[in-house]
Amino acid sequence: MSLRDKYAYAIQTAKGKFDGSAQEKDGKLHWVGSVKTEEEKNEIWTAIKTIPDWRNDIVADIQVTGVKEMAAAVGASAKTYTVKAGDTLGGIAKSQLGNANAYMKIFEANKDQLSDPDKIKPGQVLKLP
Repeated sequence: MSLRDKYAYAIQTAKGKFDGSAQEKDGKLHWVGSVKTEEEKNEIWTAIKTIPDWRNDIVADIQVTGVKEMAAAVGASAKTYTVKAGDTLGGIAKSQLGNANAYMKIFEANKDQLSDPDKIKPGQVLKLP
């Protein structure tokens, strides 16, 4: 069974949402492309993860393009937060968004400057979703 056959459900889920390809190469299924929303990306990942050993089979670079468009449309009116000593993304999410569990939304909105949600520095200006 080919990897494309094994992941047929995920490939079917991606149709109409995913602008890219899922190609077999070097014993892996390489997903490269973009979607418009984080929801679409998550939907594809959920479908991929229905196969228990997906970590052995999948290499993926799925970009969300709608976030950039939305950020450009919002422009200068976007809310920001300047990190202070002792801040955590969870604490910022609770104080600014009312829910500590929303810290990943802040992380996703700031991937251009953050590589790890646990590594923020005083003085950083974070975009708030």
